[in-house]
Amino acid sequence: MYFFDEQTAKDLEFDEIRKLIVNACQNPTAKERMSQLSPFGSIEEASHSIEQSHELLSIRRLGLRFPRLEFSELLKEIRLLGIKSSSLDIEGVVRIYDATRMVNDLLLFFKIEEEYPLLKSLVKQAHYTKDISKAIEKVLDKSMQIKDDASEDLLYIRNRIKSVKKQVNKNFEKAVRQAKSQGFVTDISENVIDNRRVLTIVSTFKRQVDGNIMGSSKTGSLSYIEPRANEMLNKELDQLIDDERIEVRRIIKELTDYLRAYLPLIESYQSILCKLDEIMAKVKFAERIKANKPKINIKNQDTFLHEAFHPLLYLTNNGLQKTTKSQSFNLDSSRRIIVISGPNAGGKSITLKTMGLLQMMFQSGLLVSASPKSSFAWFDYILSDIGDNQSIENQLSTYSYRLQRMKFFLGKTSPKTLLLLDEFGTGSDPELGGALAEVFFETIYRKGCYGVVTTHYSNIKLRAAKLEEAVNANMLFNKETLEPEFELEIGQPGSSFTFEVAEMNGIPRPILNAAKNKINRKKLDLDQLIADLQKDKSAVYHLKTDLEHAQKQAEEAKESFKAKQKQYETRLETQQKLIESNNKYLNHGKKMEQFIASFEMKAKGKNQDLFAEIRKYISIEKTKILDAERIRLEKEKELERQRKAPKNRKYKAKATEQPIVIGSRVKLKTTKQIGEVLALEGEEATVAFGVFKTKVSLSKLVFIDGVVKKRTKK
Repeated sequence: MYFFDEQTAKDLEFDEIRKLIVNACQNPTAKERMSQLSPFGSIEEASHSIEQSHELLSIRRLGLRFPRLEFSELLKEIRLLGIKSSSLDIEGVVRIYDATRMVNDLLLFFKIEEEYPLLKSLVKQAHYTKDISKAIEKVLDKSMQIKDDASEDLLYIRNRIKSVKKQVNKNFEKAVRQAKSQGFVTDISENVIDNRRVLTIVSTFKRQVDGNIMGSSKTGSLSYIEPRANEMLNKELDQLIDDERIEVRRIIKELTDYLRAYLPLIESYQSILCKLDEIMAKVKFAERIKANKPKINIKNQDTFLHEAFHPLLYLTNNGLQKTTKSQSFNLDSSRRIIVISGPNAGGKSITLKTMGLLQMMFQSGLLVSASPKSSFAWFDYILSDIGDNQSIENQLSTYSYRLQRMKFFLGKTSPKTLLLLDEFGTGSDPELGGALAEVFFETIYRKGCYGVVTTHYSNIKLRAAKLEEAVNANMLFNKETLEPEFELEIGQPGSSFTFEVAEMNGIPRPILNAAKNKINRKKLDLDQLIADLQKDKSAVYHLKTDLEHAQKQAEEAKESFKAKQKQYETRLETQQKLIESNNKYLNHGKKMEQFIASFEMKAKGKNQDLFAEIRKYISIEKTKILDAERIRLEKEKELERQRKAPKNRKYKAKATEQPIVIGSRVKLKTTKQIGEVLALEGEEATVAFGVFKTKVSLSKLVFIDGVVKKRTKK
């Protein structure tokens, strides 16, 4: 069970986080709830809240068409619907109409999108229905005004109102013309009194105008007269308007009675939309600070911050177009307490506050400004002592306040406590206060708590170095300029750079030397050793950064080389296959030529005509093979050319399709050899290619030209 400490929330500026989220809310209920935002009582509740926000953040990052959450609360309408004889007003009906359509849209959205179970579960408190919207649409038009035909009586009343108004205007225009012709009116011929058009008559002539005197100007020089012809019509119009108001009230009352049966559903609308307003406000804030969902550690208290930054500092720097340096470090069982030392303005306090604020945000169910690799555990107590908290009201000095806080901490400290102690040990005599601080440090260490401590006290640094589960750390500084790097280095304490910073700020060297002479030589040597070590570490850090950058470039170059090597190997393999294929065809040709040569040797002078025909056949077949290979290569080249320049593709015109008959000149689709069709048998043709005759399927032939003229036999 979490114990919430208001002072810690104030120290960590958690109230500023609240304000930013409240400002992102739309309705009063969500604003009120978010103004009370604080850590949950358990990790399960916090995890549930974080997952809800993560689902909505994912929807927005993916650009899905999530329904717009712009609505007015239904608290007044819910209260009125709970009273049997009550009636809503038109504005209340419109709010219910907007809510039912919005929730219906949400239900349809999550029916399609199945990957957001927590938000879907929230919305499923309601059910899809168009009964409410249809009932309202029968009464209200698209501009959300009562329709003329909402009832027969209302239709009659409004038609009569239009008719009477038309007649009133007609009579009035006639009276104006008549008064003008008689010179009874001024430049301003009319006015409006009690929603009635009246003539503006010079008071001298008021008795000469037939009508009801409605009043006069302040000076009495002008009189306002209702034309007699409109007197009864205006009374009828007043009655009709009253009848209209009564009928509208009756219609709304009837609609209210109908909606009363849907009160539980309307209550669920209020609950769903207000809760989604809260979640949306959290998500909008998360988007501003580049927040993510961290990993959740339920096994122990180990916590890992990866590329984490202070959200409020980020927003401030972002407004100034400055970069915010992220931090990465962890607290675990081997180093439960980190003691950070070094000069002021180096980032010690911001690092401590980042740890504490992100932990409080996590336990409050918020996404955190750190990478998704970060991991958070649960602490029952998050306690801090940050800044100057002296109290004039309670007559407490800074040191007295710190002592009271320390007493409070000792009563709450346990292995599930996170302590955040800034400038630990200050406020009293350095030697005496340092001794007391060291004992406090040992005590909280023995209680097994986790924490981040910043200090300038050497004895605290030395004590941390001796304790197995504590570790020193420092904020890196530039070796030459001593400007802060805002980078946390774990493992060594930091020098305060007291004299170096003083010298850079123009303090005369004699004063610095005099100050050094007043310090214990061992302490001065220790501080100098730490300062030198920290400078060296800063240099090593920069070398390490440069090396990592170079290694990254080398890896990228290596990957690029591998990709090109693979590409070349693929091309080589393709060329090798092509060469092997060509060699295969050449070997077949050589073997056939050897066979013919051998055959000729055995049968010299015999069947010379047959040999000649065989040679011709072989020549044709060889041509076919070479042509087929050439066409294949040309096709591959064409496909490659088309792939590289698709807009420049040119297509050959299709061959003219003509029927093939006996005597047609044709060629095989795969060769250039032209032959003559000698005979047709079904789907086959007997074709003569020179002296060689063969049967070929018509589908393999291409028509060249018309019938060949037969040669005359001699």
